[in-house]
Amino acid sequence: MLSIQKIPIPSDSLLKKYTSIAGAYTDCYATGMARNVSFPEFIFAFYTTPLFRLERLILALTVFKPSADMEARQIADGTTDKFAAWIMEDRTENEILLCDFVRRTRSWLMAEQNETNTQLYFGSAVVPKMGETSLEFGYRALLGFHQVYSVLLLWSAKAKLEREG
Repeated sequence: MLSIQKIPIPSDSLLKKYTSIAGAYTDCYATGMARNVSFPEFIFAFYTTPLFRLERLILALTVFKPSADMEARQIADGTTDKFAAWIMEDRTENEILLCDFVRRTRSWLMAEQNETNTQLYFGSAVVPKMGETSLEFGYRALLGFHQVYSVLLLWSAKAKLEREG
């Protein structure tokens, strides 16, 4: 998992706007692939890893937001703006920014290609309640877990892409 690095959020990314919100938490992780990976391929791989399927199951059971691989394919291909507990907030040719249904967290993916390689990014933002300037204890308490989980999610997507490539 040493291939996953925590890096600054790219200054021109869709996620960058959340770095200026008082009390918000943001992060960004990156890894490289020694082949070209299309952006839809990355999104689909990310949301269909065994690890993320477990998250999807938990979301279905706890907040009644079920999802299927077919819906992961649709969000990857840009034919829907909803997936599990998220709604697409913004999308470009190589980025997607999703917002959870209670509007407190953001999930961001980006892929940058050159001739032979692809850089894959995964980042998050957690924002305070409207009118507040800090995160509640529960959100702050889970940040350590979130950081480890983020690395595992990106590593899982990369491993899946390597197996399929």
